[in-house]
Amino acid sequence: MWKLPVIIVNFKLYHSGSGERALNLAKSLDRVAEERDVSIAIAVNPLDFSRIRDEVNIPVMLQHVDPVPHGAHTGRINMELAKESGVEGLLINHSERRLTMADIDYLVQRARELDMVSVVCTNNARVSGAVAFLNPDFVAMEPPELIGGEVSVSTARPEAIVETIDAVKSVRDIPVLVGAGIKNGNDVKKAIELGAKGVLVASGVVKAKDPERAINDLIDGMM
Repeated sequence: MWKLPVIIVNFKLYHSGSGERALNLAKSLDRVAEERDVSIAIAVNPLDFSRIRDEVNIPVMLQHVDPVPHGAHTGRINMELAKESGVEGLLINHSERRLTMADIDYLVQRARELDMVSVVCTNNARVSGAVAFLNPDFVAMEPPELIGGEVSVSTARPEAIVETIDAVKSVRDIPVLVGAGIKNGNDVKKAIELGAKGVLVASGVVKAKDPERAINDLIDGMM
């Protein structure tokens, strides 16, 4: 398990977070994590994983893995291949790559068997509570309507954070992360004060004019 609180930066498929730019951003975040002594993990495109894996010390995750074994599954990436490639963790059920509950269960259990960190994304307190029964390492709640927007979940939907944490804690003691619109230290500070154990961010860092300054601002909110 990673040290808490944690910031997970999802590179998505942004131009600024892919190819050689992804490597440069990963190195920058790795440097900041060491300088500030904080926990940062990154979720990258599978095509960029190998170029980043050996260049940084922070955990490198995949943004999605398919719930299939080895076999006739063209274009898929499974847990076993991810583990063999050195992947430390993965995002599961991101709002841009939704899965069924059965598929989420398969991936969470397989991740545990392979000693990989599972971060299951949810959209509200009800789904978060249901996911908690599957016992992932993290639940990351992101209201879809706020993802990529200018208003953070901490500001627009603080009650959703509290409801999600309560729903998860009523089932298991699983750390809850929050995301959607997280852009600055104040957003992070509010989330932590409400009980979150970290944040899941993307455009606020990856698309920032100065990503290093942006991540430092987020870290300030955790201190």
